Formats: sequence, structure tokens, C-alpha cells
Amino acid sequence: MGRNTRRRPTGPRRATFAAFALMLGGGGLVAANVYASATEDGTETAQTRSATSGTIDCPDVGSKLTQVPEQARGDVDKELASMDQQVAEAYQQLQSATPEQRQDSGYTDDQVMKPLKEKRSETLNRIADAMEQAGQRPDGLGDMAGCSMRTWNNQNGGQNAGGSSSSPQPGQSQAGNGGQQNGGQQQGNGGQGGNGPVAADFVDITKVAPNVPAKPNKSGQASTGSFSTQCGVNANKNFNTDNVIVAPGVTNGAHHTHDYVGNQKINAFSSNDTFLQGGTSCQNKDDLSAYYWPVVRLQDGTQEFDQNQDGGGKEGNVGKILTAQQAEIKYVGNPTSKVTAMPQFLRIITGDAKTTTNGLANANAHWSCTGFEDKVQLTEQYPLCPQGSKVVRTFAFQSCWDGRNIDSANHRTHVAFADPASGACGNGFKAIPQLTMRLVYDVPTPTIENGQVKNAYAVDGFPEQLHKAATDHDDFISITTGGLADKIANCINDGRECGAGTGEDPGSGGGATQQPTEQPTAQPTEQPTDQPTQEPTAQPTEDPTTPPAGDDKGNTGGGSGNGDTGGGSGTGGNGGGSGDQTAQPATSAPETQQPGNDDSPTAASTTNPRVYASAKASKSAAAASGQSGSGSDGNNAGDTSVQAQGTGGDTSVAGNQTEPQASQGGGLAETGANLWPAAAGTLLLIAGLFLLTRTRRRYVR
Repeated sequence: MGRNTRRRPTGPRRATFAAFALMLGGGGLVAANVYASATEDGTETAQTRSATSGTIDCPDVGSKLTQVPEQARGDVDKELASMDQQVAEAYQQLQSATPEQRQDSGYTDDQVMKPLKEKRSETLNRIADAMEQAGQRPDGLGDMAGCSMRTWNNQNGGQNAGGSSSSPQPGQSQAGNGGQQNGGQQQGNGGQGGNGPVAADFVDITKVAPNVPAKPNKSGQASTGSFSTQCGVNANKNFNTDNVIVAPGVTNGAHHTHDYVGNQKINAFSSNDTFLQGGTSCQNKDDLSAYYWPVVRLQDGTQEFDQNQDGGGKEGNVGKILTAQQAEIKYVGNPTSKVTAMPQFLRIITGDAKTTTNGLANANAHWSCTGFEDKVQLTEQYPLCPQGSKVVRTFAFQSCWDGRNIDSANHRTHVAFADPASGACGNGFKAIPQLTMRLVYDVPTPTIENGQVKNAYAVDGFPEQLHKAATDHDDFISITTGGLADKIANCINDGRECGAGTGEDPGSGGGATQQPTEQPTAQPTEQPTDQPTQEPTAQPTEDPTTPPAGDDKGNTGGGSGNGDTGGGSGTGGNGGGSGDQTAQPATSAPETQQPGNDDSPTAASTTNPRVYASAKASKSAAAASGQSGSGSDGNNAGDTSVQAQGTGGDTSVAGNQTEPQASQGGGLAETGANLWPAAAGTLLLIAGLFLLTRTRRRYVR
């Protein structure tokens, strides 16, 4: 039998090959599209993480408890901390729900809001019982059990567009979260953790009008000196999520991570009896004061040591923890009077960790960029800094004391801000040295594309507070030995410049600034990668002007005393220029803050603090397209040179570039690895089409 030499038909075979090529090519393009959608900014996008368009807003019980009997304070502190935990758990439950469940008001009411109200009601009853046993049962606590689900319309610049589930409580904030939208549909609260920030939380600082007010004039009785203390930048990674002031004895009372400098043994279980045993990171070994603030994180997809821990990733605080390049701590005087030494163990909290739901009454956040500090200070937005400029957080604490109490039940009424116009303390209060702090960070500038922020940075906070800039706050406990408190006051009253960086530094050990006498107690299981190579000299470039009044409203605890909280005006200060400039000592006193009433001290301020809220920035033609939210411009396409001249000398930004730096992606190899599915798919599609065309032509013949 002869060999069959008949050729197989080539048409069907080619058609089969072409079909396979078309399928493979289409699959490659789909894979590329999916990959790009999931990893466009190096992490999951906000849309894939959360479709919730608001946050849980509860009345701030702690701020109302201005008078708590001494014997009830421990129980009240713990119950208030448990209420914070209840809100955090409810918000996490809301986040973990499906998009359909979150949009279902019935689900939100039945599964989230009603159970939360029941838990809060039980807690409020326990608070009332504890205070009644101490002889003082409060009225009206039961009315503060209900919470509301707040939603926002980003087209209104983040302003409140209504609530669901429960009706808003009287006096609740209208501050918005600027939830991102797509085609008119809100797509979530943004951020790597699904709870912020969003594009509207950022603004190009070069497009914000100057907003720093003038300082009050000094009188003949002014205390014009200053005292600097150098305590490092927390290079040894002393972190914890406690807050001994507002939640003593409660682990994770802050629900976010703090940087600690100064005293190295501060945690929830520290007390006046143990503070003096903590050692210090300060160069002046008589300064055992505790200085601590929420960390700043870069949301770049980094899995930090606390990614799966309370206060960290479990509560939406995600990304790489950034260590400040500079941490400048300085005590300054009063423009109208001499100052009284701070009492031992005085506690002061400045700012409000819950402004997203409490409103801006006690906000004291001040964000700026080096080279712009004496011109622009932001409260409600994070700055996008131009090339060569760095992010700056500034704090100026309350500088008027009631003369009796080292704390108060709501941590506000024992201290107050001075009058912003005159600098004088209100009736019944006396001036104390004003603590000022300036933290400088080298942060890759986020970019905003199509209404989405990439490579965002944000301050740590309570999960339901959405990482808003206005929630920034700072904590302080005055702890000194060797008569240092009196020496600080005398130096300021005598008009001298003392402390670190000067020739007059009593108590200085002369050693490195970040060497504690005892090892810190809170060490992470894995060390973060952000390690500064050098600790700069910590001298403020200019005394900050006084910011608005503030406290960590909502994180309430023990204490007693009457007082008056006041307002204030924003931080001044002179920024640096490009690179790491050595800061120069200041020669002028700080601007002071808004006082409480001129009448007898009361439990709450009758004046609203001055707040640098959402900046109204004009957009360039290039930056205006595709932006969402109020004042968020993304990349500045303008070419106007920005020059900021301060009292410390020439601080102009290097070069004439005002466009914020874009976040840097990978190299060519990374780009090729990301695009190979698309390239392969395209080649296969072309080959498939070619084969189909050839096959069709042969059949036609």
C-alpha cells in the first residue's frame, strides 16, 4: 500500500491557529488591564478596598465631662476608652461589609448603628453610676448614646451632604471627608487602608494665599527669652499606641502609633510615681519630659512591623513610618508678662484627634513646607511641597495655666491659649513658658491623577477619622529634675537664649541626643526601614506664631479643675530652603493665642479659635483638569518662581521650579515586567489576524 501523500487542508488548520492566537492575545490584554488596575499606584486602590462613603460620627462624651470626682476618674477613664474601642470596631465592621450592604440603610441601622448605640448606652450608664457613687451623677449622658453615619459630597469640597442610619446629633461637625467620586458615584474614603486620605486632602502650597497673621506687640513686661532642648527624632523607634494622659491603664488607648522623645518609659501604665524612672533621650539629662505625637506614614504599600496589630494596620494605619529629619523643641515667653515655671507633671494636649467628627473648634494642626512657614500654614489639608522643599508640622501649646491643676477631666480646662491680639492670658490664668515644636520630614510628594491621590502621606489617627490633616495633635507631660523648670522660666524672663545650641545649657550631659539612660519599653518586632543618617541640630528657625486652641478632644480621662479654653492663631516660623539647612536660633517671641473668657474661667471656651482651614487655591489650566475636592490641585504646571524670605536669612526654594515632585516609580526593568502581558497579547493578536486574512484569501481563490 503506497504512502498517502495527500496534503491536509491548510485553511481549517490556519483558522484554528488564528483562533488560538486571538484568544491568547485577548487574554494577555485582559491580564495587563487587570494588573494595571490592581497595582497602578503600587498598592490596591481605594476603590478595591472600600466603597463606604463616610464615617461614624458619635457625640464626644469626654469633652462634656468637665467635672469628674477624683474617686471616679479611674473608672470614667476606662469607660471612655471603651467607647473609643466600640466606635473603632463599628467602623471596621462597616468597612468589612460588602458594597451592597454598606449602601443598604437597613443593614447599616440593624447591624452597625443600633448595636453601637446599645453598647454606648450601657457604658454611659456605668459612667453615671461611678460618678453617682462619688456624689455627683451627671445629667443628659443618655442622650449621647446615638451616633450617625456621615456621608459627604466631594463636589462641595468635602462638605457634609447628609447622614444616614441615625439622625445627626446636635452640634455635630459638618466637616467632610472628601470621598472620591467616579461618574457621580462615591467610590470610598480613599487611602491604602481604605480610610483616607483622599485627593481633596492635599493642596499645592505654591497656590495658597499667605494666611499667617502678625504677632502681637511686646510690652515692657514681656518675657523675651527662649530655652531649647534637644531630644532627638526617635531614631531608636520608641513607639506605642497607648495614651497615658487620656486613657491611663488602657492598652491601645490611642488607636494609633506615637513617636516618643524625651522620657523613654511612657506607656499606658506609667504614672507620676514612675515618670522619674524613665530615663531620657534629651541632651539635657534634667529634662525627663514626655514629648509624643502621632507618626506620619507614607502609604507606599510597605508592610510595617504593626501591619497586623491594633493601632496599626488592623485599624487602618498603614504604610511606612517616617522618622522626622528634625525635631526642634523650644520654650518661649509671653509678649505681655513674665512667665511662671511649669508645675511638675503638668499635662497638656494640643489639637484634636477627632476633628473629622467633632469639628474644628479645637483643631491645632499646622502643616507647611520649608520656605513657606512664615507665609502659609494649613489646618485642613496636607501640603504638596515644591522640589527642594520639605513637609513641616508645627505645634504651639497652650501657654496659660489656671495655677492649680496639672490636668483636668477633659484635659482642656486647666490650660488655655492667650489672646491672639494682645498675647495676654485670660482672667484667672497665668502665663507659663510656651512649648513649641517643629518637625521636618523628607516626604516624596504625592501626585494626583484623575481625582485619585497616589503615594499619599498622612498622620496616624483613629480609624473613623479618615486620616484628615486637621486631626493632628501633640502630647506633653512636664517632668524635670535639678530645678530645670525654674531655670527655663528664669532664662525666658531674663530675655536670654539658653539650652541646646547655646553657651548656656544647665544639666546638659554633652552626649548624643538620642541615647536614653534606659532602654525603651516599646520595641517593635520588626524595625522600620526609615532610619535617618544624621540627626540635625534642633534649633527652630523662628518662633512659631500661636496656633488655634486645641486639645485631644474625645480622648478624655481624669483630672480636675475649672478653666477656659481659648482660640489662637496660626503658626509662623521661617522655613528652610532646599536640602537640609541648619536652623538658626530665633530672636523674636512667638505669637500668642486666643484666650478664654475675660470673665471667670468656665468649662468651655466662648470663642472659636482661628483655624487655617481649607485653602482656596487657584488652579492652573494644567492642574485644574481631573481634580476632585476642595483646593487639591495635583501637579502644579505653573512656572512662577517661589521665593520665601524670612528673618533667618535667604530661604528661597532652590531653582525656579514650583511643580511638586512626582512620586518615583520603578526603573525600566520594572516597567517592562509590568507591561509584558500587553506586549505579548498584542503580538499574538496581530499574528491571529494575519493568519485569518491569509486563510480567507485562499478560500476565496
